[in-house]
Amino acid sequence: MRNLLVEISYDGSQYHGWQIQKNALTVQEVFQNAVEKVFCSRPEIKGCSRTDSGVHANSYFISFKTDKNIKPEKVVMALNTYLPKDIAVLSCKETDADFHARYSVKTKEYIYKIYNGKIRNPFYNRYAYHYRYAIDADYLNREAKAFIGTYDFSGFCSSNSDVEDTVRTVKNFEVFRKGDMVYFKVEADGFLYNMVRIMVGTLLFVNEGKIKQEELKVVIESKNRKMAGKTAPPDGLYLNRVNY
Repeated sequence: MRNLLVEISYDGSQYHGWQIQKNALTVQEVFQNAVEKVFCSRPEIKGCSRTDSGVHANSYFISFKTDKNIKPEKVVMALNTYLPKDIAVLSCKETDADFHARYSVKTKEYIYKIYNGKIRNPFYNRYAYHYRYAIDADYLNREAKAFIGTYDFSGFCSSNSDVEDTVRTVKNFEVFRKGDMVYFKVEADGFLYNMVRIMVGTLLFVNEGKIKQEELKVVIESKNRKMAGKTAPPDGLYLNRVNY
């Protein structure tokens, strides 16, 4: 039995996240349908993350086992034949038998994009959050360093989550500007439900002065969702990199 690791990229605009749902179309369902057509079976597939509705992925990994002897490069071409244009297989390789796309992850990196022009850009609709007030990216980059470290991030988790362990280690957090686009890039050993979007929304509160300079650490340590900012929309969020 071979264990394959497949890397994909997808536009999440038309999907209700990664994980299969009974009454909504998801990336997992579409990918499984393509796998079934190529391998003539429907193996159990494991995704590296549970991305939310409308969230995108520059790099997303999936593992599954098969006894079919199809070369990895042909797997890429075959799956892309059956996948829609908003999902693309980037690579495929054989991996260890005990490898798991989710549980073998060491860190994940997300990027959140904000279009900071005064007038909305229709070409960024669904791919970046339009925020028309001026953003001081250098200031937010300095303030965002408060997130780095190991903390109980329960104040940065949606109330819909039933996760018991809310401690996560943030390895890095950067905010930088390229023209009218402002990028929020965060790497951690794991993320809670809506954690990145709440982090971004909280930094926008910092930008607006609703959270004062160097007070972000107090907000984190409070573990109080009401002290953090709003949850930023899903449109600007991208799973950017997965490290094994």
